Amino acid sequence: MKDNKRIILITGGQRSGKSSHAERLALSLSPSPVYMATAHIWDEEFACRVRRHQANRGPQWTNIEEEKWLSRHDVGGRTVLIDCCTLWLTNFFASSAEDQSVDQVLEEAKTEFDRFTSQDATFIFVTNEIGMGGVSANDVQRRFTDLLGWFNQYVASKADEVLLMVSGISVKIK
Repeated sequence: MKDNKRIILITGGQRSGKSSHAERLALSLSPSPVYMATAHIWDEEFACRVRRHQANRGPQWTNIEEEKWLSRHDVGGRTVLIDCCTLWLTNFFASSAEDQSVDQVLEEAKTEFDRFTSQDATFIFVTNEIGMGGVSANDVQRRFTDLLGWFNQYVASKADEVLLMVSGISVKIK
C-alpha cells in the first residue's frame, strides 16, 4: 500500500480563521473527514457549545472527542483535523505532576504525537501562536507559553506544510 501520510500545521493568533480554514481544507481533501476535538468539557455551557459546533459541521464529519491519547484512535486512510494543539497540550500540562518539568511534559506530548502520526493518514493540526506578545508576569503562563512554542516547533519540523493565518488569510510558511 502506498504511504499517503501527510502532516499540515495551521497556526495563528486567536480568531485568525485557523479552524474555519482547517475545516475547509479537510473537506477539500475528503468527503468524510474526521474532526478530533481535544478540549476538556469543563461545564454544561461548554458541552452545549461543543454540540452546536458538531451540528454546524454536519453529518459528513466523524466527530471524536479525545483529550489526550490521540493514538488510541485508528484514523488510517482518513483525513483528520485535530483542533487544537493548544487545548491538547493544556490537558498534558494540567494533568502533570507539580514536580514534572516543562521538558518532561513536552517529551510526553511529542511521544504521543509521533505515535499518532505514525498512521497512514492526512493530519491537519490547528494550534495557536501565543508567544508573539509580551512576556507574562505569571510563572505558569510563561511555562505553558514555552511548552506550546517548543511543541509547535516540533510539529512544524515534522509537517509537510505549515500555514500561518492572519486576519482570515492563509500565508504559506513551509
